[in-house]
Amino acid sequence: MNRSLVIAIDGPSGSGKSTLARRLAGAYGLAYLDTGSMFRAVTLWCLRRGVELTDEDAVAEETRRTPLTMVMDPASPRVRLGEEDVTSLLHTADIAAVVSHVAVNLQVRAWLADLQRHLIEEERVDGFSGGRGIVAEGRDITTVIAPDADARILLIARTEARLARRARQRHGAADADAVAATRDEVVRRDEQDSTVSRFMDAANGVVKLDNSEFEPPQTFAAACEIVERLTGRAPGMAS
Repeated sequence: MNRSLVIAIDGPSGSGKSTLARRLAGAYGLAYLDTGSMFRAVTLWCLRRGVELTDEDAVAEETRRTPLTMVMDPASPRVRLGEEDVTSLLHTADIAAVVSHVAVNLQVRAWLADLQRHLIEEERVDGFSGGRGIVAEGRDITTVIAPDADARILLIARTEARLARRARQRHGAADADAVAATRDEVVRRDEQDSTVSRFMDAANGVVKLDNSEFEPPQTFAAACEIVERLTGRAPGMAS
């Protein structure tokens, strides 16, 4: 009998959650959910609707109206607002500068948490993966959203390593100027998120993986070992 597999990955900005989660999803034949993109999409929607992001009630009300669709193909994950593909718009400096207002809104977090749980449960029985399961990554995913996931990983790295990675991602280089330009985004976002999420603490049953010295292939290999140890399943194995 087929058995679905749910893998949950949390961690600070720049730890490599998205890179790892997408690769795991592809290797195991699972759907991929980037919960951070959901907050970014809501932010974009509210900005377009002229909603003041510091007005928590107004943002929460508009969130419930957001026509959000997550395309959870790890080979090409997409985010849509209505019929529009907004994926390329979600990681701009403009969104990065203000998404924290939405991310710390407890009403928004609760509403999106329910949607995230629904998407995860859907992949257990059908959805993109055909019931094989999902890799979900983002804040609170290992505790609040999917505490019953088959494998839960807290991916961490030293601050300077995370800054260098994000600088290369944003600016194509990790020199002093690029790192300085990235520092506020990474450090400030983590500080703000820490007011509503204990994402740096590994809860009971969550395996901490420090990839400060790892390149992506090494992180992937270490994560596969964790998943296989917890579930008995390696990449490519039938469910």
